[in-house]
Amino acid sequence: MRPAPDAAALQVRAVTAADLPAIAALHTEARAAYHRGRFPDMPFDVVAERARRHDAWLRDLDRGDTPALCAARHGTVVGAASYRHRGDHHRPAVTLHQLHVDPHHWGTGVGRALHGACLRAWRTAGFSRAVLDVLWHNHRARAFYTGLGWRPDPDRRPAPDATHLTLMLDLVAPAAPGAPAPDRAGR
Repeated sequence: MRPAPDAAALQVRAVTAADLPAIAALHTEARAAYHRGRFPDMPFDVVAERARRHDAWLRDLDRGDTPALCAARHGTVVGAASYRHRGDHHRPAVTLHQLHVDPHHWGTGVGRALHGACLRAWRTAGFSRAVLDVLWHNHRARAFYTGLGWRPDPDRRPAPDATHLTLMLDLVAPAAPGAPAPDRAGR
């Protein structure tokens, strides 16, 4: 049984270059954990994979159009998220590009805290809709997003090879159960 998380000790903030090694490690570990169910004999948590994750996050930070957040508990990075603008002027949308939590911290509120911080940023920026791609076989992630109000995107069919599913979230609709709700002043 997991110990109760110290919610006050969880801080969500912008990612810095100093966070990249920790983010690459937790991203690699998270990918290994959800891929093992489908590919039990594949070595996902290897040095080369951590290097690939590090380089991918570094590219995102260098882009300038991909805000990245991390969640730290007692000074240790335990989760990370990034997103990008998508869509046109008539229907502004944002893509949740990454959201990963260290598997040792699954179920402790880290993912919800990152998601909530993203929602606040998206609404503040005026986005009306968010989209993400989730691996079809990652049932844990699909349940997480469904619980936060994400639904299959009616404009996008599942991948022809059924490897992933595109989900969408209406950002102008009332918040889903468990999602941060606007305060009475509408903020």
